[in-house]
Formats: sequence, C-alpha cells, structure tokens
Amino acid sequence: DTLGNRVIGPAEVEEKFGVPPSKVGEVLALMGDSSDNVPGVPGIGPKFAADLIRQFGDVETLIARADEITRPATRAAIQAHADLARLSRRLVELDASVPLPEPLEALALKPTPPAPLKAFLAAQGFKSLVAKVDDGGAPAPAADAAAPPPAETFDRAAYETVTSPERLAWWAAEAARRGVVAVDTETSALSAVAADLVGVSLALEPGLACYIPVGHSGGGGLLGERPAQLPLAAVQAVLAPMLADPAVLKVGQNIKYDMMVLARHAMPVTGFDDTMLISYALEAGTRGGHGMDELSQRHLGHTPIAFREVAGVGKKQLSFADVPLAEATAYAAEDADVTLRLWRRLKPRLHTAQVTRVYELIDRPLVPVVADMEMAGVKVDRAVLARLSAEFGAAMLALEAEIHELAGGPFNLGSVKQLGEVLFERLALPGGKKSGKSGQWVTDAAELERLAENEGSAVAVKLLEWRQLTKLKSTYTDALQEAINPATGRVHTSFALAATSTGRLSSNDPNLQNIPIRTELGRQIRRAFVAEPGHVIIAADYNQIELRLMAHMAEVDALRQVCASGGDIHRMTAAGMFGVPEEAVDREQRARAKTINFSIIYGISPFGLSGRLGVSRAEAADYIERYFARFPEIRRFMADQAARARTDGFVTTLFGRRCHLPQVASKNQAERGFGERAAVNAPVQGTAADIIKRAMARMPAAL
Repeated sequence: DTLGNRVIGPAEVEEKFGVPPSKVGEVLALMGDSSDNVPGVPGIGPKFAADLIRQFGDVETLIARADEITRPATRAAIQAHADLARLSRRLVELDASVPLPEPLEALALKPTPPAPLKAFLAAQGFKSLVAKVDDGGAPAPAADAAAPPPAETFDRAAYETVTSPERLAWWAAEAARRGVVAVDTETSALSAVAADLVGVSLALEPGLACYIPVGHSGGGGLLGERPAQLPLAAVQAVLAPMLADPAVLKVGQNIKYDMMVLARHAMPVTGFDDTMLISYALEAGTRGGHGMDELSQRHLGHTPIAFREVAGVGKKQLSFADVPLAEATAYAAEDADVTLRLWRRLKPRLHTAQVTRVYELIDRPLVPVVADMEMAGVKVDRAVLARLSAEFGAAMLALEAEIHELAGGPFNLGSVKQLGEVLFERLALPGGKKSGKSGQWVTDAAELERLAENEGSAVAVKLLEWRQLTKLKSTYTDALQEAINPATGRVHTSFALAATSTGRLSSNDPNLQNIPIRTELGRQIRRAFVAEPGHVIIAADYNQIELRLMAHMAEVDALRQVCASGGDIHRMTAAGMFGVPEEAVDREQRARAKTINFSIIYGISPFGLSGRLGVSRAEAADYIERYFARFPEIRRFMADQAARARTDGFVTTLFGRRCHLPQVASKNQAERGFGERAAVNAPVQGTAADIIKRAMARMPAAL
C-alpha cells in the first residue's frame, strides 16, 4: 500500500475486498473500475460483488447459475450484461503469457543489496526512490529519514589561535606555497558596510585551520581585559599581499561579504572561489538553501557550532568581539575548515554536471561587481522621503475616518478579525469565506478587490487605498530613512546571489527591487533616489529581452523578423490577434497584446489573464487560443519544456544553468501545475538573467 506505506498480505486483501487474493479479479469484473475503463455490471457495487463471488465462486459460474440469484434486479442485470462481465474479467486479468526477455530471477538486486542501495539513493537525494526499494518486506524508511552522508571528523581542539608574528608569517607563507586557502571573517555586525573586523580564519587542508584575532575587546583574561592579539596593522601587512595575489586561490562561503569587510580594512581579495555559488550552480531550487551550515550537514554529515552557542541569544547576546578566544577559535576556524572541505567536494562536480560555464562565466565574475555596488550604495534625499511620509500619514488618517464613517463606527483597520466582522457581519457583504485554519473571515487583497469590483463596496475601495499607503509608508518612505548609513549618507542594500531558482538577483535590507513604478505614488518614491552634485543616474537595459529570447528559443520566425527589423512586437501581435492591419492597431489593442505577450511567457492561465485584462475567463481563454494559433511554435516550446521538466526535474537556460523544479513531481495538482508553468518561464527568464549578469560584470570597465 504505497499511500499507507505498509505491506499487504492475504488477510489484508480479504479485509479490503471481502474475498481472498485469488478471487479479487472476479470481484473487480462485477464492480468495474471507471478509472481503468472496466465497465463491470451496472448496479453491482463492491460489497454485493464480494457477496456474489463468495456464494458462486467466479464470474462464469455466476452467469451459468444466474437463475439462482434471489434479487430480481441483480438476476436481470447479470443475464442482460453477461458479455460485459466476461469482458471485464478479461480486462482485469494480468497477461501471464507475455514472453520475458530475461527470467525474473535475473532481475533480482543480487549485485547491489538493498541496504547499500538505499544508503546511496538517500545520500544522493532520491527520496521517492528510497521508498520504492524492496528489501524483503521491511517497510522502507520515510522520505524525510534519508540517510545522511558519512560524517567527516572535525578536531576543534587542533585549531590554532595565532597571536605571534612568527606564526602569522608561517600561515601566510604556507597559503602562498600551497596556492589554495579557505578564508572567513568574523565581524561586529551583519552589515558588511558597517561591520568592524574582529578576526580572520584560514584553513589549508581538512583539520589544519587557525583563527587570527584582531578586534577582541574582552573575555580573554582577568576582569575581561583585552586579550593578547596582534595589532590590525601587523596582520594587514602580512595577509594583504597573500590575499591580493591572484596566484593564491581564496575559497570562501558567500565570499562577497568577506571581500567587502577585508577591502574596507585595506586587504582586498583577488582570485577566489565561492562554495555558496558552486552549490547554487549545482543545485539551485533542489534541496534547500546554500548556507554553510546546511551545506555542511548535507555534504559532510557535520553540524558546525552555531553562533548562538558562543555568543548567546536575545538581550544577553555578546558581540563576537567579547567571545573568549578559545571559543572564538573553535567557532571561526571550523567555518574555514568546513568551507575548504565543501570546496574540495563540490568544485569537481561542476564539470560532471556540465555547469562549469555558468559558474565561471556568469556567477563568479559578478561577485566583485555586486560587492562594489553594495559598497557604493545609492544616495536618497531624506527631505523628500520625510515629506512623503508625512503626506502618506495624513492621507491614511483621512481614509481611516472615511472608512469608520462608511462602516458605521470605529474599528482597528489593521486587525483581520475586526475587519472581517465589520465587512461580513456588521455590513453583511455577500460572498465572504472563512479561513480553515483560524476560522476568521478572509480579508486579503484579492477578497477586498472582489468586494470593490463585484459588490461595489466603498469600504473595500477605501481599505485598498489605505493598505497601499500603509505599505508605501512603512516599507519605503519610513524604512529608507532608517536605512541611511550615518557614515556614508547613503542606502546600502544587500544583493543575494544565490536566492532564486532562475539565477536572478534579489535585494534585501532594504529591498530596492520592488519599489512601485506604475503608480504616481511609487514614482514619487523613486524621485527620492538622487545623484551626487555633478553626477547623473543612468539606466541601462535590454529592450523586450524576454520576448526576444522567446522568439529565439521557440524559433518563431515571425517574431524573429520583427526583432531583427526593429519593429514593434506588441503591434504585430495585436494585428494578428485582432485581425487588423498593423497601422490600424489602436492604443488599447496594443496594450492588450503587450499584456498577452508577457503573460504567455509566464505560462499564465485563462483565469490569471482574465484578471489582468479585466475580461471574462472565456474571453481570456479565446485570446490564449488565438495567440497559439498565431504562434504555434510557442505552444510547442512550452509543451517541450514542461515535458523536459517532468523527465529531468529541471530545465536549462541557453548558458546551461539548471533551473530545478521539484514541484513537477508533486502529487498535489496545484503544486504540479505551478511547476509546469515555471518550466515554461524559467529557461527564458533565466537566460535573460544570465545575459544581464554578463553585462553587469562588463559595465565597470565600459563606464
């Protein structure tokens, strides 16, 4: 029983079907099976079928002795549908006469015993296959209980705390001699732009690692006085030449952070590998994230010391500068040791997985460019943001008063519970639904939009406006003021290089990628981003890159010709969709064609397109059908990509980046549908991301 993950024997079969295993085919022949197109006998269900077989033994005997059946309706059904019963019996019978090219005995797992096979499949992440391996009737382990890789041995007591010039010189010279060294930094803060350097750890081979403290302030001696450590200037003088030497490969985990910290402390890094990005090129979207702790557990079978174990948590959490040197060394040197071991294990896999080009030509060259972007930051006009915050706040108060008046009394607009009660109980608006988890009324944006558009609710309209202002104020105008670095007067976002399944960057702390542009309020916020006096802001982008890529990848000659001639893709699409000459396409038709063009790339459904265009689902479905009739190559391409994702578990960009889509194997239809739609978009969006990242890496020299 694959659903219950249990082995079924004769007793369980009889309990389920009411007959022993040898008679199951007879029961199925009478009851039928619509999913397999077995007709059965009309009017006979599972229980009565079992009763009849227990009484008469098999279908043929039942037909021959039909006149003995006491129930007239059943007797008539058997006599009238005897041929259907016989056909059904043949349909459910396994064909035992098929010639086997190999005897069954030859197919047994004799060379590969089940136990090691299970261990291998579990280590490689084949969770569904693990559950299918037959080991003689023993229940297979649950998918989540996959065996971890063999644990590597770590001797934290062997790590060295470097506090003398002689030992520092040895480590730097040995790194230069070997040509490869893992590097990690410990700092006073999470922000690489604001953090002070507390120490540097190095690893030369598994188990051979050290920690070089430079900024510890206490915890190392009597009464917490500053522990013995080398001056920062002395460490800079010895490490800087080695870190800047391109002949020495520096291996880091998310090395962008360490490069920024070291560069700010006069130790720029040249020549590097990044285990996070290597893992990202290999496994983006597959088995969790690419953080060091997770990679260590996944590939080394080892759980590193957690930061909270040495620094504590909450109000009592120490700065790393206050952690005693013995604990700091065990924690920091282990990070470098783990990073080196991960590099040794993961780097060779780039070639076998055929993603070397993605890592070497796209992801790794972008690291110093993005590091420089984060260091430079962007200037914002605090006065503009403060004015907008005040205006948004005043508008929110006015909207709140209007909403209270329309609702017949005051309530907390931010309370889901109170809002639901007002909308669906006090105002008795139709169509409300409650959440299965909390039992509260659903009041999300989609529900408010339904009430505003379908029910004409003025309260819902005002609530949507209030929510928009609340988000703009809290997420942008207030947050951006707080994010201004006092030392630079600029906002320094952090770009995540290994966060999306398609290779695109993401921005956080603060997020500068989602500032609205289509609304006037959003455009006002964007005007707060300014250039220094005597400088300008420029924008560089590709024109309709994803549509051009779709034309190329799906081999759509009509679209390729328009791209090559510099024509208007949306106007050409509108002409074909609406049956008018290109010169007669009006603004609304072009706008609809543009929406359809981009929606198709994202594998949109008729329901989704109807919402974007404000038309019925039937009309949206008709648009999609007409689009595919105009460009059948795109439908073929989409079908090919979905099939490839189902077969391989991933699709690829033109550069070879693998966009893994485990959702396509989900038993949940919604998840599976999402995965198949992503399979259509990921190669196009991922290739666009690769091209733009290649361009970003070349921009500094071009400028």
